Amino acid sequence: MEKKTKILATLGPASNSLEMIEKLIKAGANMFRLNFSHGSHEYHKESLDNIRQAMKNCGKRVGILQDISGPKVRVGELKEPFNLVANDIVTIVEKEIVGYKKAEGEYIVSINHPEILGKIKVGEFIYLYDGIIRAKVIDIKDGIKTRIENHGTLSSRKGVNFPNTVINIDVITQKDEKDIAWGVENQVDYFAISFVQNANDMKRARELLNGYNGKLIAKIEKFDAVSNIDEIIEQSDGVMVARGDLGIEVPYYEVPTIQKMLIRKANAKGVPVITATQMLLSMTQNERATRAEISDVANAVLDGTDIVMLSEESAVGDNPENVVETMSNIITKTEEIFNHKKRDHLPYLDEFDVIQATVTKLADDMNADGILAMTSSGNSAIKMSRYRPKTPIYTFTHSKPVLGALTAFWGVVPVASIKEAQASKMIQKMLRTLQKNKILNKDGIYIATIGYPVGIPGSTNTIKILTPGEIEFYLNFKENREKIKNKDNKSDNIEE
Repeated sequence: MEKKTKILATLGPASNSLEMIEKLIKAGANMFRLNFSHGSHEYHKESLDNIRQAMKNCGKRVGILQDISGPKVRVGELKEPFNLVANDIVTIVEKEIVGYKKAEGEYIVSINHPEILGKIKVGEFIYLYDGIIRAKVIDIKDGIKTRIENHGTLSSRKGVNFPNTVINIDVITQKDEKDIAWGVENQVDYFAISFVQNANDMKRARELLNGYNGKLIAKIEKFDAVSNIDEIIEQSDGVMVARGDLGIEVPYYEVPTIQKMLIRKANAKGVPVITATQMLLSMTQNERATRAEISDVANAVLDGTDIVMLSEESAVGDNPENVVETMSNIITKTEEIFNHKKRDHLPYLDEFDVIQATVTKLADDMNADGILAMTSSGNSAIKMSRYRPKTPIYTFTHSKPVLGALTAFWGVVPVASIKEAQASKMIQKMLRTLQKNKILNKDGIYIATIGYPVGIPGSTNTIKILTPGEIEFYLNFKENREKIKNKDNKSDNIEE
C-alpha cells in the first residue's frame, strides 16, 4: 500500500535531470521544490520542464513547490573560504566587495542587505553559515567588527542571522515579486513564503498571485511567526516548520516542541504541514542515515506531518535516489504503528465535515481497500485527509490544477482528471483508471463519494459502498447498461 506521508525533494545540480527526476518519483518523491535562493529563471524553467515530462513518463502526478527566497541575509562572494577560529576578527562593511583576508586572523566581508548594519549594536551576536559560526559585535564605528567565538569554515553566499537585532526588512523583496510572477506564469502548485512574521505578509503574497489559484505555504522560521501562528494559518494554505533559521531565531532546545505545536495546529485546521531541514543531512555524503536522523523522520510521521522535506540531501547529495528511497522506507515502516484513532476527537469545521468523517470511519470499519473521491475543488479529499484514514484516498477531479494541489495532503493520491456528468459512468471511469494503473483490487471493497449536482464545489453528499460484485458490474458498464440505468434511475434523474 502506498505511503500516506509525502516526500518533498529539493532539486539541484545532483537531481534536476529528467532521468534523475524519474528515479526520484519511482523511489517515492511526491513533490519537488525549486529553491529560488539559487539559480536563474532559465535554470528553474529547465527543471520545471523536466518535472512535467517525468510526470508523463511515470504516469504519476507530483506537486511543484516554488520556494521564494525572501530577505535572506547572506555573506557576499569570498575570494576563498575562510577557516575561522576563536578570536579571529571578521568585519562586515557596507560597500559590496569580494571578501578577503586582510591579515592573519582578520577578514573583511559584505552582506546582501547592508541597510541593516545601522541597526546592530555592540554586544549583540551574529551567526554566520546558518548558525554554525557565532560572532560577537565588539565595535560599530567602521563597519560591524565581530570577534569569532568558535571555529568553522565560511564560504560565499552562506546565511547570516541576527537573533538579537530588530531588523524590520520587507518580507517580500523586489526579487521575490519577480519570482512569484514567474511562478504564476509557469503555473506552479505551491509558493513557500520565507521569513513570514504575521498574517499581513501572507495577504501581501496572495495579492501578488493576481487571482491565480496557487497555494501559499507560510515558512515558520521567525520568533514573531511562532507568536502569530494562529493568524498566519488563517491566511495560509499550509505551513512549513523551517527548522534551520528557526533554530537560530529561537533557543535551539525549543525547536522540537514548536515543531509538535505547529503540526498539531495545522492538523486541526486541515492544512498541510511540511517538516523541513536536516532530516537526513548526513546522507548528503554518506550511504546510510544516522540513527538520530531515522528517528527524526519517524517522529515527524508519528506527530502527523503531511510532508517531510529533503534539502541538500537531494539537491547536491552524492546519491539523491538512495536518500528518497531511505526516507520512503522509514515512512512506510513507521506508518504501520500510526495512531489513526487520535483524530476521532477533531471538531467539525463545517457541515460537510460530517460526511467526510463518516466516509473515513466507514472505510476504516470495513477495512476498505480505498476511498474513491470525486471532487471539483479538492475539498472533499482535503477534509478526509484531516481524519487520517487507514486507507488511501484516491482522488479524481474535473480540474487538473486541483490534482497538483492535492499532492501535499496526507493519504491523498491524485489519480486523474475526469469529466463526466453521470454518476454510473463516473464510477466506471474511476474504477477503470485504478485498474489501468494496477491499483485496483477487484476482490476488495471501495467507498465512493460523489456530489449532486455533479461539478459543483462543496456538493459532495452521496456515499456508495462498492463490493466485489459491484466493482465487476461497473467495470463491464456497456454490457450492463440497462441494468445500471434501472438501478441508478433515481440518482440520474437528480443529475438531470
